[in-house]
Amino acid sequence: MEKPLLATDFLDRARRHYADEEAVLATTGERYTYAELGERSDGFAAALQARGVEKGDRVAVLDPNTHYHLEAAYGAMQLGAIHTPLNYRLVPKDFEYILNDAGVKAIYADYEYAAAIDAIRDEVPTETFVTNDPGAVEGDREWESFDEVIAESTDYDRPEMSEDEVITINYTSGTTGDPKGVCRTHRTETLHAYLVTMHQELRDDDVYLWTLPMFHVNGWGHVFAVTGVGAKHVCTRGVDAAFVFDAIREEGVSYLCAAPTVLNMLMDYHREHDPETVGANPVRVATAGAAPPEATIRTVEDEFGWYLKHVYGATETGPLITTSDARRFFDQDDDSRFSIKKRQGIGYVGTEVRVVDEDGEDVPADGRTVGEIVVRGNQVMDGYWEKPEETEEAFNDRIAGYYHMGDLATVDERGMISIQDRKKDIIISGGENISSIELEDTLFDHEAVGDVAVIPAPSEKWGETPKAFVVPASGDPANPDATTDDLVRFCRENIATYKVPGEIEFVAELPKTATGKIQKYELREREWEEEERMVGEG
Repeated sequence: MEKPLLATDFLDRARRHYADEEAVLATTGERYTYAELGERSDGFAAALQARGVEKGDRVAVLDPNTHYHLEAAYGAMQLGAIHTPLNYRLVPKDFEYILNDAGVKAIYADYEYAAAIDAIRDEVPTETFVTNDPGAVEGDREWESFDEVIAESTDYDRPEMSEDEVITINYTSGTTGDPKGVCRTHRTETLHAYLVTMHQELRDDDVYLWTLPMFHVNGWGHVFAVTGVGAKHVCTRGVDAAFVFDAIREEGVSYLCAAPTVLNMLMDYHREHDPETVGANPVRVATAGAAPPEATIRTVEDEFGWYLKHVYGATETGPLITTSDARRFFDQDDDSRFSIKKRQGIGYVGTEVRVVDEDGEDVPADGRTVGEIVVRGNQVMDGYWEKPEETEEAFNDRIAGYYHMGDLATVDERGMISIQDRKKDIIISGGENISSIELEDTLFDHEAVGDVAVIPAPSEKWGETPKAFVVPASGDPANPDATTDDLVRFCRENIATYKVPGEIEFVAELPKTATGKIQKYELREREWEEEERMVGEG
């Protein structure tokens, strides 16, 4: 038997089996059951349909992690319209590009961000503008009220849908150029959500705290997975450390996602205020984006009492494709587990993850030889929105038919991958390959270091040499609580001499994308401005 895999099935299931159970704790303190969440989503679907939105039209959602985002997403998808979440940290010109690139017909925007849409409203094809609080939107442009439009009717015609049709478009961060729209079908979204449910061990009694932006690849698929199992969403308007610990204690939060920067924020707050870290339920946390330092894992697990899962992926891949949560490989009560948990790990079920050389051949599984990560899996995108050349390149650079991650890694005898660098970020100094990640990890272990990025800088002697940009833990680059000599000495004590940074610069902040990724290319461009090329002959 074959049944179409549809993204709408997740809310349908929750409404069918968990209608009277609490689905959402809103940021306003309101609580909604799954029956109520479904009815509000129906209302938005009906409102969109009454305003001319049809199957295949793009509907943008610009919202922090509130219940409105969930309702707008499911409301649009129930029409077969393509859910297009927007990064609320972008600026108007970014929104103008995306709304035009996707040809967005309707948008729901939270009142806090609606003014940014008004600034480019005359430059985009969007026709319908809805917000949750029209009176709070600055300016004189007309916005419809979400709560008023969903009260008009809950009757709409749900069209026939195919699992191979695009249902979401998620835009990349644009670290190397204009953002690209990642097209995801009902099938890819569904299978990715199944994998998240399995590997993140989701259950119907979970209480999920939304610290991860819902716009970020549909919240790593948790918009679908948490809903589908009938678990509870605790919504937020951004990450506030005090709120996180309060929610864990008061709502019995059992699961959250947190990038390493968020974990650092929580650790800082914990050091200062010593809050309770566990409520009625055990807590597990998923982290991704960069390998967490061992000191971070130790604090989260030994001091907070949480269980940490390190996962890995990209917008184009669902995102999640690997996990370090391979418990037969480590003893949870032994410090040796840190070396495993720092790795990106092994592929999700049904996911083929390889590390290949420039000829597309698998590198030796020796934990030392570096190659590029490539992947095939049912959760990987079909392609970029109206960008066939970029799609072709993404799947056929070193080896045909695999998505190329752009990350350089090693693989050990058990198939566990460990990222060494971005493809363009490896530093070759005097003929030696240096991993910027290893150097960053070392510097992170120094108490005076709050954040760090390492890039290759020009060197007459070595061709290029590592340069570290350090944000002091004090936050003040003029008073960093350590000298550059102190940090160099610390590095010499912990890593091979040739890996020690040739230069260290204290800075107030690092350039980052709206999703928190460090934009190393900006630092490289600054350092190589006077050179003919962006890489040394090392």
